[in-house]
Amino acid sequence: MTWEFQRVAGPYGSPADGPVWDGEALLFTQLTFPFNVANNRILRYDPATGDVADFRRWTNRTMGLAFSRSGELYGAQSGGRRLVRFNADGSTSPLAHKLDGIYHNQPRDLVVDSRDRIWFCDPHGDLREAMNPQIHDKLDHASALRLEAPALDAPITRVTYDTDSPMALLLSPDESTLYLAESSEAPDGPRELRAYPLLEDGSVGQYHLLHTFGRDGGPGRGGVHRGIYGMCLDGEGNIVAVAGGGEAGPGPMVYVITPQGRILQSQPLPEEPTNCAFGGAGSADLYVTTTDGSLYRASGVS
Repeated sequence: MTWEFQRVAGPYGSPADGPVWDGEALLFTQLTFPFNVANNRILRYDPATGDVADFRRWTNRTMGLAFSRSGELYGAQSGGRRLVRFNADGSTSPLAHKLDGIYHNQPRDLVVDSRDRIWFCDPHGDLREAMNPQIHDKLDHASALRLEAPALDAPITRVTYDTDSPMALLLSPDESTLYLAESSEAPDGPRELRAYPLLEDGSVGQYHLLHTFGRDGGPGRGGVHRGIYGMCLDGEGNIVAVAGGGEAGPGPMVYVITPQGRILQSQPLPEEPTNCAFGGAGSADLYVTTTDGSLYRASGVS
């Protein structure tokens, strides 16, 4: 079956990201490059009316969004180099942001587990986009990290020691596996989907390689295929991942991948994607954000 994607919001001229379903509508972030903090915001698309409204402004380049099981909304604030909680009263609470006494990098994607621990990707970014000039020291690694509790004084744990460009992550439904997209933009860097088993002490074991993205023309030749930049889980526990672009490979695509790495299907996308999420009645609609600031929806896919 071919999925029909319809643009339901945008384009806004700068990247959209972080789609999450709030029970009635779809929240997503909009970023502007660099320094134009006024236009960094969270938007709310109401499928019942088609209206798009500001949910939050001045979000300091928040990219990923995630809800906890209790309904708290958290964001990966790349401009502030920290995770934050968006409170129901309209305020924003910063969370712990230092690893070994140093600000971590610029978080991009996050997920909250059943114990309210926040797992997040922390790739290197352009620190000129960080708003505080006093925090331009950076870690010598780009890893998946875990905030042990959603508080300002909670410890942060380094989870991966073999990543260079972690761009997206998920936990399996039983929280026994960490799925991570290692999506380097370097010509010879890895562009892989990995599955790390979670061990009893909170660390991860050796990953299983589920999928790798190549290049046109084979090793050392042709254009590099753009890796995964956003993921979500379908109702069967499969990984729904968005990847690809216009420069090489099959183009912008959404892939449905089993936990064992089998590609069940792939569907073309109208624009270069950044992230995805299910929403709507029965979580049957797939929403995809794009680099040009659009929000697309394919109805009745799950």
